[in-house]
Amino acid sequence: MGMFDGLLGGVVGAEMATVVNGLIEKHGGVQGIVSQLQSQGLGNTVKSWVGTGANEPITGEQLHSALGSDMINQLAAKVGMTPQELSAKLAQVLPGAIDKLTPAGTVPTTP
Repeated sequence: MGMFDGLLGGVVGAEMATVVNGLIEKHGGVQGIVSQLQSQGLGNTVKSWVGTGANEPITGEQLHSALGSDMINQLAAKVGMTPQELSAKLAQVLPGAIDKLTPAGTVPTTP
C-alpha cells in the first residue's frame, strides 16, 4: 500500500487509488505530476485542481498525451485495463485526487 492509498481510497476507490499513487510516486510526488502536466500545456487545468475553486475537467486523450503511452500502458497492464479505459478513468479521478492532496491550495514540496 502506497503512502497516498489511504488518503485517496475514499475519494477514488481502492483500485484507482493504487493507480494514482503509483503515478504520483513515479513522478516523485505531487509536485512532479503537477509539473509534468503543466509542462505538457495543461497548466491552467492543473492549477484549478490545486486551487480552492472548481476543478476543470480533462479528457483521457489529454492525459494519455501528457503522461505518455509508455506510462499509461504500464499502469493499464498492472490493473488489467486497456490504455483507453485507464486514461478515461484517470481523467475522472485525477482532478479530485490532486485536489485532495493539495488541501491548502498549494503543492507540497516534499514527495
